[in-house]
Amino acid sequence: MRQLMNIFWLGIKELRSFFSDVVMVIFLVWSFTFSIYSEATGSSEDVNNASVAIVDEDRSALSRQIVTALYPPYFRTPEEIAAAEIDRSMDQNKYMFVLSIPPDFERDIRRGERPTVQLNIDATAVAQAALGAGYLQAIIEGEVAHFAQQFGDEYTPPVTLALRRAFNPNGSDSWFLAINAILNNLSILTIVLTGAALLREREHGTIEHLLIMPLTAFQIAMAKVWANGLVVLVAFSLSMFFVVENLLDVPIAGSKPLLLLGVTIYLFAAAAIGILLGTVARTMAQFALLMLLTIMPMMMLSGGVGPIESQPDYIQPITWLLPSRHFMEFAQAVVFRGAEFEIVWRPLFNMIWLGSVFFTISLMLFRRSVTSQR
Repeated sequence: MRQLMNIFWLGIKELRSFFSDVVMVIFLVWSFTFSIYSEATGSSEDVNNASVAIVDEDRSALSRQIVTALYPPYFRTPEEIAAAEIDRSMDQNKYMFVLSIPPDFERDIRRGERPTVQLNIDATAVAQAALGAGYLQAIIEGEVAHFAQQFGDEYTPPVTLALRRAFNPNGSDSWFLAINAILNNLSILTIVLTGAALLREREHGTIEHLLIMPLTAFQIAMAKVWANGLVVLVAFSLSMFFVVENLLDVPIAGSKPLLLLGVTIYLFAAAAIGILLGTVARTMAQFALLMLLTIMPMMMLSGGVGPIESQPDYIQPITWLLPSRHFMEFAQAVVFRGAEFEIVWRPLFNMIWLGSVFFTISLMLFRRSVTSQR
């Protein structure tokens, strides 16, 4: 009981120290509000305002119908150019797509033939170019099929794709980007606050005050873990409700108590990493460098930026040692797919044992550091 009371009051001291640091409070608020909103809405993988030029050598009703089918927000109003201008205009980066409709295109369609159109693409922006080419193909095939049906012909494309979207039926980027942003900020804030709290004690000289008290290294470390973890947990909960669910209108398919349970477990693991970095580093500058070497790989390899299966084969086994990989797997399963405990217990278990390992290592190093200063 005595140890628990020491941990509790040390944690209260940490909370007072945190809320007295105006810069940290502003950073926390910004990370879970404006940062989440801007990342969710400021970037998109959809085609937006792509520039298109048309080389219309057919001058038919069908070719004009295709041109009028290209409109904002996916494409800008198409501009008509001559065939001789294609290479020069694309070299000058004036158009991302140049669609060339051949002569007698409408006549060949009415005869039941399969004429081809040429699509020139500036693939400098690879993702936009690939998506835009798919959009243009779908638009052209749709307009041709509609035109052919007017004359009693059935135009069947070579391949018919039946698309079924699961868990995100509208294909909204903001859903994925918002959740990915809040999970990444959760990792960053937990490690930063915990490690910075330990270094702040050392730089301000208050660590010496703690050393002369009847306190153990475990009590000091646990107080920092629970206090800073509580701050981040409250900020995460408020951000999920006000920013993600209400402002961005992202639905949470699974159990919210289960999500908060997983977040709490991950906060323990991330805070243990923060204690470890704060113990190894001697100054804030060293801690910042260690953060760059730690957080960026954690974010890149967690599965939020790209699927684990898409990473190199020799990297994938290493991701099993990162709590962020298991947390991202857990959170996406609960938030997007509505997974229950019997489905996500494995990533929860992995976070627990990895957090225990990191906490044990950090405690050993912290105890050695404390002993050397006594």
